[in-house]
Amino acid sequence: MPILEAFLLAVRSIWAHKLRSFFTLLGIIVSVAFLVAVLAIIAGMNAYVRENIVQAMAGSNTFQVRRAPLLSGFNFDELELQRIERRPRLTREDAEAVAQAIPEAVAVATQTGFPPPFSELRWRGRSADGVITLGITPSWHRIQEHQFAFGHTLSDVDVTQRRSVAVIGWDVYSQLMGEQVDPIGQIVRVNGREVEVVGVVGKRGTVLGQSRDNMILLPFTTFEAGFGRRKTNIVFVKMADVAGIPPAMARAEEAMRIRHRLRPMQDNDFTIETSDALVSFWKRLTSLLFAIIPSVVVIGVLVGGIVIMNIMLMSVNERTHEIGIRKSLGARRKDIRRQFLIESVTMAMAGGALGVLGGAAFAALIAAATPLPARVSLLSVAGALTLGAVVGVVFGVAPAARAAKLDPVEALRAET
Repeated sequence: MPILEAFLLAVRSIWAHKLRSFFTLLGIIVSVAFLVAVLAIIAGMNAYVRENIVQAMAGSNTFQVRRAPLLSGFNFDELELQRIERRPRLTREDAEAVAQAIPEAVAVATQTGFPPPFSELRWRGRSADGVITLGITPSWHRIQEHQFAFGHTLSDVDVTQRRSVAVIGWDVYSQLMGEQVDPIGQIVRVNGREVEVVGVVGKRGTVLGQSRDNMILLPFTTFEAGFGRRKTNIVFVKMADVAGIPPAMARAEEAMRIRHRLRPMQDNDFTIETSDALVSFWKRLTSLLFAIIPSVVVIGVLVGGIVIMNIMLMSVNERTHEIGIRKSLGARRKDIRRQFLIESVTMAMAGGALGVLGGAAFAALIAAATPLPARVSLLSVAGALTLGAVVGVVFGVAPAARAAKLDPVEALRAET
C-alpha cells in the first residue's frame, strides 16, 4: 500500500470518529500545549531581559563599577555577603579616577544605588506619590540615552554647587502639570524641599508593567544633602562599542585598585561587571524550568501514548472484517502493518499540531493580558511535531503488529 493512500485512509478514519479521536489525543494536546506555551514565555522573557530590562538598568555598551555584585544576594553565602558589606562605598572621586583611566569612554557617570527612595512631589495643589528618586552626575543622561521633551540635562555646575534643580520623567510631568504647562522653571516640592525643573525626559515606556517615566533626577550632591549618603553608589562607563568594553574594564580595575590602595595579593573591594551578569542569572533561573518541564511533559505524553495504543487496539478489533477483506484482496502483512502504524502516527501528530495551536494561543493570551512577552519558536513547533511522530511510532507498533498477524479466514468470519 502506498504511503499516501495509507495516510488518506488514516485521515478518513480519524475524521469518522472525531470526538473519540479528540479525547484520545487530549493527553498529548495538553502536554504539547503546555510545552509550547512555557517555552514561548521563556523565549520571550529571555529576549525581553536582553532588550528591555538590561537596557533600562544599565544602558547599551556599558559596564558598571559597584560596591557589591548586581545579584550578590543570589550568588554568595552569608560569610561572603558579610565581607561584601565591609567594602568601602564608591564615591565621585572613584568615578573621576575611572574616567581618567579611560579617556576614550563615551561617558562616565555616578548614580545613587538601589533600592532608591520614593518621594512625594507637589505642585500647585497637585501631587504625585511613589516617585523614584535618583541622584546622578550629568553624564548619566548619555549612559541612558535620554531624549528630552523639554529643557536640558543636569550640568556639572548643578553638581558642584549643589543646586536645587531636577529633571523629571514624563509620567511625573503629566500627573503634576497635565501636559498643558511649560514645565521649565516650575518649582516642585520634593518631600517638602523646593527644586526647580530644568528638564523633562521624553516617554520611555514600561518594563514588566513598571513605568520608566515615574522618576525625578537630582544632582548627585543635592540628593546626598536631602537623602543622605547611600551605601551602593554605582559608577557607569559607556563605551563606543562592545569591543572596547573588556580592555576598559581592565583599566578601570587597575585605577580602582590604585585608588583604594590595594596590595597585589589583596582581593578587589569592588566589583566590575557588565549587564551580562543579569542575563546570565536569568538564564540560570530559566534552566531550572527546563529541568522540570520535560518530566511533566513526558508524563503527559506517556499517558497520551498509552491511550492511543488502547484505542488503536480497539480499532483493530472493530475493523477485523475490513482487515480480512483487504488480505483476501492481496494485502500483505507489511501493508496492514503500515496502514495502522501510519494511522497511529497521523493521530499522534494531529495531537501535536493541536497542542502547538493551543500553546501558541495560550502564550498569546498571556502576552496580551500580562506584561510577560511570549515568542513561539520554530524549534518548539518542530519539537512538538517530532514528539508526536515518535509517540505514534512507539505506541502504534503493537496494534499494527496485531492487525498484521490476523488470520484472513478468521478475520472474514468476524461480524461486520
